[in-house]
Amino acid sequence: MKVFFFFFFVVALSQAQQIKVLNKQTEAPIWGVAIYNFDKTKSVITDANGEANIKMFSASEVLYFQHLSHIINSRKKSEIEKNHIVYLESNTQGLDQIVISASKFEQNKVDIPQKIISINANQIEFMNPQTTADLLENTGQIYVQKSQMGGGSPMIRGFSTNRLLITVDGVRMNNAIFRGGNLHNVISIDPFAVQRTEVTFGAGSVIYGSDAIGGVMSFYTKDAQLSYTDTLQVKSNVVVRYATVNNEKTGHFDINLGYKKWAFLTSTSYTDFGDLTMGSYGPEDYLRPEFAMVTDNGDVIIENSNPKVQRVSGYNQINMMQKVHYEASKKFAFDFGIHYTTTSNIPRYDRLIRYSENDLRSAEWHYGPQKWFMANVQASKMRSNSLIYDKAKITLAYQNFKESREDRDFNSTIRNKRDEALDAYSINLDFEKDLSSKTGFFYGVEYIYNQVMSHGQEVNIQSNILTPTVSRYPNDANWKSAAVYSSIKYKPNSQFVFQSGLRFNHITSYANFKENNVYLNLPFESSKINAGALTGTAGLRWSPNTIMQWKLNGSSAFRAPNIDDIGKVFDSEPGSVVVPNKDLRPEYAYGGEIGLGLNFNNALILDLSTYYTHLDNALVRRDYTLNGNTEIVYDGELSNVQAIQNASKAWIYGFEVGLEANFTEQLKLTSQYSITRGTETDGGIEVPIRHVAPNFGNTHLIWASNNFQVNVFANYNNELSYQQLAPSEIEKDYIYAKDTNGNPYSPSWYTFNIRTQYKITDSTSFTASIENITDQRYKTYSSGIAAAGRNFVLALKYSL
Repeated sequence: MKVFFFFFFVVALSQAQQIKVLNKQTEAPIWGVAIYNFDKTKSVITDANGEANIKMFSASEVLYFQHLSHIINSRKKSEIEKNHIVYLESNTQGLDQIVISASKFEQNKVDIPQKIISINANQIEFMNPQTTADLLENTGQIYVQKSQMGGGSPMIRGFSTNRLLITVDGVRMNNAIFRGGNLHNVISIDPFAVQRTEVTFGAGSVIYGSDAIGGVMSFYTKDAQLSYTDTLQVKSNVVVRYATVNNEKTGHFDINLGYKKWAFLTSTSYTDFGDLTMGSYGPEDYLRPEFAMVTDNGDVIIENSNPKVQRVSGYNQINMMQKVHYEASKKFAFDFGIHYTTTSNIPRYDRLIRYSENDLRSAEWHYGPQKWFMANVQASKMRSNSLIYDKAKITLAYQNFKESREDRDFNSTIRNKRDEALDAYSINLDFEKDLSSKTGFFYGVEYIYNQVMSHGQEVNIQSNILTPTVSRYPNDANWKSAAVYSSIKYKPNSQFVFQSGLRFNHITSYANFKENNVYLNLPFESSKINAGALTGTAGLRWSPNTIMQWKLNGSSAFRAPNIDDIGKVFDSEPGSVVVPNKDLRPEYAYGGEIGLGLNFNNALILDLSTYYTHLDNALVRRDYTLNGNTEIVYDGELSNVQAIQNASKAWIYGFEVGLEANFTEQLKLTSQYSITRGTETDGGIEVPIRHVAPNFGNTHLIWASNNFQVNVFANYNNELSYQQLAPSEIEKDYIYAKDTNGNPYSPSWYTFNIRTQYKITDSTSFTASIENITDQRYKTYSSGIAAAGRNFVLALKYSL
């Protein structure tokens, strides 16, 4: 019996000296915290669960807690033993040094030979973006196009839409109907729910496969946080926001229930946007002098009492998220997440401002509710003695996308309606193994299955008779991807890192055109694609001294034709229709990047990078023939026939520079500037590329203290002349300003802005901004809707 009590006492004492180190903001465990005494004669490191045993220290000793991404902290051991938890404050600069997207496991950003930017939850809260597209634009390094207010299509290094990849919690959002035209799915992600965003510039196909040519946008949403005690811990946040320029009214609520092993997080956001008002000073071409309205007596043209108000552009959106976390043991954890987003009808503003001769062409043109649902589960093994892995993750996900389009010409009785739905299933197995103290190995396998449902109908608005018509996509088409990938990291010392990776991807797809052939009479009944793609990357980081850091990277990437490329039927522009093409192959990109970082004792930091990409077998929209015809009737209009084809090559290059000058601990200046150039072949000649943005940049003067911060900044954008516009952009002259010769062009513009945040108490903060102070009237390049004029934004946050 004495032996039993002695054993029980030893176990209890050992458990009593086991502590956990957590991030104060997120309550996530912090791995790799160095814990030591004053003279550093004793030390211990926290494990993957943030845990460490401090029995080696005496009760009277002061312990110091040090970690790369957190502010150093010190506590007396006797105080720590009261609740066994130590919280560390995040160091914003340090947080930006840890990234996951490069290999799906945590790595130090300075070791990655590609340019990656990170935006954390605190920065997002201060940015106060209306949508996630605005979040990306606020980085100052990503260009965003908007066809309508309910949209936002990012452009990165001359690439956009389905040549960029979006992931949410490691799950691929890109699907088989992601189009080559401007794409707005990123607004389905709730900025209030995002814990961290990582954007990789350049190719990412080795880890993420098809579409990751120009960059990868990785969104990691907030996780449910444990209490690590037997006591229930409740945390909650409430945010309300109002913006004047579109009468935005936003409310957000989240609550976290944390137990010792179980945690639950619920998050909900609702936003209502009115019509967007443009600025007062700029091109008159952007004004909205009149708009179409549907009345009981038919369609009428209404004179706009305020041409700066972009009638009709408002919509609303709701975002919901549920997270569950279960920590079965120190080695095993399970995460389950559900995301659901839906919108109201979203007016397609750029189509509503088109004219046919002297009258507005459309009485109605809107996207139906854009719905996105994702359920994913991830099982993680944090430590293992296995010979083949140290860490492992398995991620299973199901997504459902629903979207539709409805349009009706002015005074027409026929409304065209096309509905699409897509089911996406995916499974990923990812592993990390340290081959030695200097070499790490990452590898994984992936399988994706997409199934597309698509229907078209014409609705007679007088008789309500429904008539089937050609659908946008071949109904019941499918797209599959299977891949194996790996990468290796060799770091012989702190000055040098070499990383390389390889991926083999096999893509198959099938589309049956039998239903649509009733209307199209295609010379084929079906399309099958069976293609393999081998891509690789290799890069190094070299820091010869404390001032200089070089990065060099070369890579290849690919995009396999999806169902949107193979089988889409739609009016690409006034007087043109795109039809299916079964003879498509993957397009490939080959590129390189050189980066130089200069850090002069943190007083002045410069970040320079230049890049080049060659796109081969590019999938582009070009004129086509259907059964020998160059024109067909589509939705009642004689239209020029086009199709997606492997008909081009492209060359894109650019230069980026960033600067940070720290004058004091509170005051700093930051600035970024991006230059992109590129051409592609069209009919044997080189022409500008559609998604190459103008030169753009920003400059910020930031002052921050404990409770107050202010950011005074300017955004600026160069002109794109008529000669610099892509042919497809020239054809959309109705969205552009006119130069002195009457030709479309994209004028230069600038805005001055101020953003402030005041922490009233530990639980309450207030954010206020004035955007576009001088009320400039402008459009970002290729946008159908004009940007916001002078805007006052007020937000209040209360945390429990």
